[in-house]
Amino acid sequence: MSGPDGPRDVVELRVHGVSGASAAQVLDLQQTAQVAGDQNGGFYRPRPQDPDSTAPRGVTLEAYRWGDLPSGTVARTLAVVFLLPFMLVNVATWMRPASPGSEAVVKSLCRLLALTLTVLYVLAVAGVALDLVGWKCLPSTRCLAGRSWLSWLGGRPVGAQLALVALAPVAAIGLIWRISNRPGRTFEAFRAPDQGIGGSRLGTVGQWDAEPLVGRLRAIHVAAAFATLDLTVLLARSASGATGVTVTLTVATGVILACCVGLLCTPPLIDRAADDHRLDRVTRTLRTVAVVVTVAVLAHLLTGPRRWDNGHGLPGYETTLAALFAVQTALLVVLGVVLLCHRQRGGTPLFGLGALVIAATGISLAVAYSAELVYRVADFLDRDVPTGEGIATGPPRAYTWVIYGFIRALLATVVVAGLVVLLTRRGRRRAAAAIVAHDYPQAPAEAEPRLRQVRDAIARARFTEKLVPLAVFYGCLAGLTTATTTIGLLGEFPSDILERNLGLPADATTFGIAFGSWVIAAVILGLIIGGIFAYRTVPFRRHIGVLWDLGTFWPRAAHPFAPPCYSERAVPELARRITYLVERGDAVLLTGHSHGSVLLAATVLQLPPHVGDRIALLTHGSPLHRLYARLFPAYVDDVALHEIGRRVGWRWVNLWSDTDPIGGWIFSAHRTPAPGDVGGPAARVDRRYRDPRDVVTPPSDSVPPPIRGHWLGESEEPFTAAARELVRRLGERADPPGTAT
Repeated sequence: MSGPDGPRDVVELRVHGVSGASAAQVLDLQQTAQVAGDQNGGFYRPRPQDPDSTAPRGVTLEAYRWGDLPSGTVARTLAVVFLLPFMLVNVATWMRPASPGSEAVVKSLCRLLALTLTVLYVLAVAGVALDLVGWKCLPSTRCLAGRSWLSWLGGRPVGAQLALVALAPVAAIGLIWRISNRPGRTFEAFRAPDQGIGGSRLGTVGQWDAEPLVGRLRAIHVAAAFATLDLTVLLARSASGATGVTVTLTVATGVILACCVGLLCTPPLIDRAADDHRLDRVTRTLRTVAVVVTVAVLAHLLTGPRRWDNGHGLPGYETTLAALFAVQTALLVVLGVVLLCHRQRGGTPLFGLGALVIAATGISLAVAYSAELVYRVADFLDRDVPTGEGIATGPPRAYTWVIYGFIRALLATVVVAGLVVLLTRRGRRRAAAAIVAHDYPQAPAEAEPRLRQVRDAIARARFTEKLVPLAVFYGCLAGLTTATTTIGLLGEFPSDILERNLGLPADATTFGIAFGSWVIAAVILGLIIGGIFAYRTVPFRRHIGVLWDLGTFWPRAAHPFAPPCYSERAVPELARRITYLVERGDAVLLTGHSHGSVLLAATVLQLPPHVGDRIALLTHGSPLHRLYARLFPAYVDDVALHEIGRRVGWRWVNLWSDTDPIGGWIFSAHRTPAPGDVGGPAARVDRRYRDPRDVVTPPSDSVPPPIRGHWLGESEEPFTAAARELVRRLGERADPPGTAT
């Protein structure tokens, strides 16, 4: 099955990237192959059939398809869209600096920020049910007119009305509790062997059993969710005269919240091993107590006075909301200070603020979600009330400041992004022109239009590095947005302050806030549509599905309501399959494209030591260094990358091109293969290939070769040449495990 220079049997195991390709596409086994032309008009020939799926070079092809693990169904995709803020804050935990001294503090801060998202989730639903419906709509005959589904609650005691509508946030808590605890996919059968784990943290991804930690976090968040609902109701009840029962229940609620915060601030305690069931009992007991207190609070509402002190909004609700925003702002500031104090010297990725940027973005998105939910319901209940009057008499002022801050941050980022594009265009084009001149030194004059296309493709690909300051800029504005919401406590609207200090007409500001609300709605709708189509069409998956795939790669270590982590199955499953193939006598060539190279990197670090002599690694379009080393410095660094190389005996080739906006070099950016005595074996890993292979139309074709960018095909010459080389190098290794040497 193999050539004279290769081993007896070689299995080429291909792992796709975020494109979600089918098995036939990964194996390059389509019935037809394009031999000339392009995607608009081309020439095709039938492929030769091979029932054994063996390539002409005698290597058995095998594909691992993981694309449906992050999502795969419409319901799960929609869940990911709405749980996106939870996912972002969870990812922020993994973006902590490499400094070991920052781990516990960053974990605690990210977990507290995650807890504030759960609290915000409950307050948003409570704002709809208790404030808008129970407090403002039910007493209004105008609001109840024509709404038989709601009018049956009119005329009842206020306490009974609030107790009944409070069942909506109770149901919302139960729903998200159920989603995060849904059964079905258990990864216990895919645990990788423990003896393969080295010193790299990347090797622990997918290895450790995250379910005990997720279960503890889930119990804490559910307890905090019920306590938040209880506090909202009790503050409203206290405004009409607090009783001994009210005070007792309020104290009990405060104790529950304090216990939740205390547990999250002790990572060594909550991160204990799975066999420590004492902490599990503590968190479950805390959750049970919170549920019991909630039942008592709702029952207490039924015994309250028939009439309560009426006001503009639910008593205490707006203060609670503003206090939450103030806490989020304070946590973001502390997180930023911690990250700056522990950042590495020189060339720190994202200025050391990666976790802050992602956490602030997640907080901003959650706040925008909440504000839009409340505003849409308020608009529905207000019927034909003018926009200005609806803003003044509708939702709490804090939500108005949220929408104003969101549109302000979005517009400012768009303007700055446009300036960055214009200011860096000349430099990027100049660098791209130098690369084009180096790659095509003797291009004829008629190839000038194609040379410009290649230059522009390289210039666009180099813009990836410019996204770093833009991300930091938006993260800072997002944090500022959360901070400005507290101005609502002063009784001021954005229109009041802007008209008084800048002379901007109030109507213009009101229009901007209304426009911002619709922009948020458009963003949410776009995420939903994009999420659905991301798993139905390849173009959507390539551009939008990347968000889900990258976010759900990391285990749930901060927010239990984040989407499940697919690496808990994918990485151990790959490790088991590779170990099986090697132990039966095969050599294995691992090929990973884009995010597939990250999965393989984590897998190699989990393989048993005796497997390393029989495997080789081929990566292309790999973001390991260009993105992951920048975003996750504690998990992907030079130590981890060198350990991967040593584990495969430096039988590793990484293909990269200047037209790729995602992938890049891993160890060195040399343009030609480095000499054997320069830089050690790591310097020979990276292979830059010219893309496109030529700018002149060949005699056999009608168009010049395409620009591949991030999508180098497995049938392209750079890939096949590297694969042949690695197969040959595998043939020079020792015999399979268990045979005589």
